[in-house]
Amino acid sequence: MKRLLITILFLSAVLPLPAQLYHPGEQLFYRVSYKAKMFPNTEVGAVEVKTSDSEIAGRKYYKVEGIGRTLPTYRWFFNLEDIYTVWIDPETKRPVRFESDLHEGDYTFQSYYNYDWENNQVFTRWRRRQKPYQEKTMPLTPESMDAIALFFTMRGSDADSFKPGEPATLQMVLQDTIRHLSYRFINRETKKIRNMGKFKTLKFECQLGTTEGFSFTDGTVFTLWISDDENKIPLYIESPVRVGSINAYISGYKGLKYPMTSLIK
Repeated sequence: MKRLLITILFLSAVLPLPAQLYHPGEQLFYRVSYKAKMFPNTEVGAVEVKTSDSEIAGRKYYKVEGIGRTLPTYRWFFNLEDIYTVWIDPETKRPVRFESDLHEGDYTFQSYYNYDWENNQVFTRWRRRQKPYQEKTMPLTPESMDAIALFFTMRGSDADSFKPGEPATLQMVLQDTIRHLSYRFINRETKKIRNMGKFKTLKFECQLGTTEGFSFTDGTVFTLWISDDENKIPLYIESPVRVGSINAYISGYKGLKYPMTSLIK
């Protein structure tokens, strides 16, 4: 599984975000499962995304944390604990700082991004294991965000503006490169979620390009279902891998800004 589905959960978005979608106190819970021909659909991990108020050097920000862990039953096989954190300016709704702290077996990775929107650049710093830090400065566009900031952008869009099959592209800052996220709206669909019920959803097909700019020939492909209501939270994500598929699905939520009207009782 590595961090594939955890990262994809933070990619679940596509258009500019209005203020009300950053809602302190909101918590989203997901389960991650793996399925293959000779392997039953088995839950192997859990992800939590939570939003809170924060303060840095006397300034107030929204703080969004994404935490992914292997379930205790499978930690003997592969122990994973990944933490992603982003601070958002409440006025501009743009990310100002991003951190990741990843622990996957004996592999560790840390990264830090500082955004300079006045000069349209981002300073990135990262290291693997205990090796020396590497640094790079890259240009920004209004569409450039980190993975968690991208997670929220679809939630601020107008569902009626989506046109089936119409392609669009956004950019994501990853370490020392800008990756491109291509997406297209498929249709509205009723989706059954394990232990949660049936939901009215908006279905998207997405593809994260390779490090070679706009090349999508061998990038990560995934399908995303978000709730067809004012919350627009990711409900289900499916991504094929070399053997089988990895899925993530909502298992609980707290502190939502709006009623969950997409749930079909």
